[in-house]
Amino acid sequence: MTFRFLTLAVTALALLTGTARAEEGRLRIAQQFGVVYLLLNVAQDQQLIEKHGKQQGVDIKVEFVQLSGGSAVNDALLAGSIDIAGAGVGPLFTIWDRTRGKQNVKGVASLGNFPYYLVSNNPAVKTIADFTDKDRIALPSVGVSVQSRVLQFASAKLWGDKEFNRLDKLQVALPHPEAAAAIISGGTEITAHFGNPPFQEQELAGNPKARIVLNSYDVLGGPASATLLYATEKFRAESPKTYRAFVNALDEAAQFIARNPEQAADIYLKTNKVDRALLLKIVRNPEVQFKTTPQNTLGLGQFLYRVGAIKNEPKTITDYFFDDAHVKGGN
Repeated sequence: MTFRFLTLAVTALALLTGTARAEEGRLRIAQQFGVVYLLLNVAQDQQLIEKHGKQQGVDIKVEFVQLSGGSAVNDALLAGSIDIAGAGVGPLFTIWDRTRGKQNVKGVASLGNFPYYLVSNNPAVKTIADFTDKDRIALPSVGVSVQSRVLQFASAKLWGDKEFNRLDKLQVALPHPEAAAAIISGGTEITAHFGNPPFQEQELAGNPKARIVLNSYDVLGGPASATLLYATEKFRAESPKTYRAFVNALDEAAQFIARNPEQAADIYLKTNKVDRALLLKIVRNPEVQFKTTPQNTLGLGQFLYRVGAIKNEPKTITDYFFDDAHVKGGN
């Protein structure tokens, strides 16, 4: 199994090398930054995809690609550079809406439920209403990422649907590691970061001025699957054994984390620098759940339709998720 780290500067070149042909036994997965991708980290470390591939009678060659931002991930999927996209529910709704009736991109699985914090190091900012034109909010992708969409949802609840994108002008696209470093050090134009674990926890621990301005769970109405995996209908149809092996591997990875939280944390630490005690606190947080069934995603999609951000209205989970067994009961 290989792991390619791609910077945004070379993303365009990587897209040119992609192929639109799905291929049984070949699996290219794009992921981004954070503990929210721990299911994939465990699956890679324990070679679970290969294991379940053999059970399906297929030798699967797996490749992981590191990207940043839902826009880059969506572009890679449509270019055929990857088979499985890892990004937020916001980018999923964007690409589902864009490809409906064509490539028919849909969700494959959730990566779990995680609270996402909007953290600011500006003492004057206690709620989103306190942001001014002097503030800059870092997040993975402006107007597309789940963080950006949740902030739009929060803005609509505060100022009304017509003002849903009121804070978009303050947003800056920045990978989580760089944004976290800016919040911790201070002294840059970045005064807030809507991130994910462990970056948000590192910010709160590393800068005494840092505080939580917004919790995604409060906006979405409870625990929610903010980060997901999705694919084209073509890949699912042309590589059914590879697809099934991947989903089964994710389920086993979730069980592994539940049984072995410390070992799972150590797997993450093999390729990521973070304090082990802080990481274990995140993994064991009762608000964090590693599971493949999506939860509390529909409301955001219906909001995006209501304000005109997407053209098609999602009415049930199977509108934008493939109708697989682990999706049943999701919402």
